[in-house]
Amino acid sequence: MPDSMNEMIRQDMDCEGLLECFHGFKELDKEIFRNLMASAEPLTVDEIAERVDRERSTAYRAVQRLLQVGFIQKEQINYDQGGYYHVYQPTNPDEIADDMQRTLNEWYAQIGQLIQEFRDKYDQQPEQPVTTQS
Repeated sequence: MPDSMNEMIRQDMDCEGLLECFHGFKELDKEIFRNLMASAEPLTVDEIAERVDRERSTAYRAVQRLLQVGFIQKEQINYDQGGYYHVYQPTNPDEIADDMQRTLNEWYAQIGQLIQEFRDKYDQQPEQPVTTQS
């Protein structure tokens, strides 16, 4: 990850780089999201873990991160004889993009306010010493 905004702007970024930039996603998070987007059906954690070749607990933690930020949705499926299990599917990409746009707009407004505060604080010209003529 770049150290400064200037470095970030100058580096090449793909659309999935936004997921890292906005939410701090790890490669596994992005891989799980891609798998869910490619799947015609919702997947269980076990199916997700198998597709990304990770332990179930590792996949489950990544699924929880994706759920927490709203990138995927969880649905409970009930067995006829009792009991249930959960399946996961991606949130509509337009909803995700709209949320990232709102976040960016809020950030932009905050940065604009900080820049104005910087101007107000440091744009004051020092007073020139008054000289008296004799």
